[in-house]
Amino acid sequence: MLMSTDISAEATQLAVAAELLALLGDTTTEPRPDTQLEALTLAVAADLPVLLWGEPGIGKTAALTQLAASLDLPLTTVIASVHEPSDFSGLPVVGDDPAVQGVPMAPPDWAVRLVRAGRGLLFLDELSTAPPAVQAALLRLVLERRIGALRLPPGVRIVAAANPRSSAADGWELSPPLANRFVHLQWTHDHEVVVRGLGGTWPRAALPRLDPRRLSAAVAFARRAVCGLLSARPTLVHRLPTTEGRRGGPWPSPRSWEMTLRLIAFATAAGTSRDVLSMLVRGAVGDGPGLELLASMDRMDLPDPEVLLADPAAAVLPERGDLRQAVLDGVVEAVRRRPEKSRWDAAWTLLVRALDTGAPDLVVVPASTLAALRREDWDVPASIERLAGAVSLSRRADEAAARVAAAAGAGR
Repeated sequence: MLMSTDISAEATQLAVAAELLALLGDTTTEPRPDTQLEALTLAVAADLPVLLWGEPGIGKTAALTQLAASLDLPLTTVIASVHEPSDFSGLPVVGDDPAVQGVPMAPPDWAVRLVRAGRGLLFLDELSTAPPAVQAALLRLVLERRIGALRLPPGVRIVAAANPRSSAADGWELSPPLANRFVHLQWTHDHEVVVRGLGGTWPRAALPRLDPRRLSAAVAFARRAVCGLLSARPTLVHRLPTTEGRRGGPWPSPRSWEMTLRLIAFATAAGTSRDVLSMLVRGAVGDGPGLELLASMDRMDLPDPEVLLADPAAAVLPERGDLRQAVLDGVVEAVRRRPEKSRWDAAWTLLVRALDTGAPDLVVVPASTLAALRREDWDVPASIERLAGAVSLSRRADEAAARVAAAAGAGR
């Protein structure tokens, strides 16, 4: 039996241990660019359910804890795999007169606490280890924010986390209906962030700063972007993947396109970077449709070929090579559709301007195509001489590259 002095000594050691643990947990935050954290906070601001995919121990739970603390939101963690379906659909409670009053579905205590608080971050952890029956019960919670007869208040945000099936304990593939309700983000670790965080300083999560003056324009732009793509590519409106694994990730449907529209509007109003927007769009509708949408959005901002042809000397061409190429191709196509001598000459002036302000190789294909559109009675403009050197030099470089490739192939 321990004497009182021994008990006192042990208590003292526990107090010292608690002090050491407090020092280890005493960390701070700093503003630091973090693409995946920006994507997460923007989706949270847009009130869309987010699903973080990452290997065990990658820091998903820690990121959510830090996010809740930074946004001053109470964090409620629910391990989906250890709950029964009735924990999410509601527990039947028999009243005094069921024939008259019916049998209400009582919500669990954590849902009641969220409603009382009026705000919070609901973290559904280990989602990929939840069996199909539990996943089915989660459908109404994720989409309608309902648990039994209770509706979560608008101030509650939902974020989930999952491990890939290959690294999940008794993992299941996510059901297509549940997967299609989330914005999927791949969560990876950044070496510098981990090292600096272990040193006591982690990145600070902050909601995006929305510009009130840009809200209406942001909504109009998002609707034009999504509707424009789906009008041109109707097969993308709903495309359920053929493999079970891909059905558990992001894929296009009217629901996920609506989420995408909301994400674009929020990203536009906040001036979000293209990298963050790309991560979010691809996380909503998948890589293929997402990249198509991003490409079509780039083209939306391109100048009208007719405006450029009307005043080629004052034309401002995009700096990015792929966008500049698209503009020049569009100008040549406009001349092809309505071939006139003045328009043909204006197109050559634009090509010269592109040569003077960008990479020479970008004018090779448009110049060759434009030259083929010449009518017999059209005089050759003097500006072609400016392009002749660039075109011939590019062709000689291509021929030299072909010869080198052929020689390398022959030597194998």
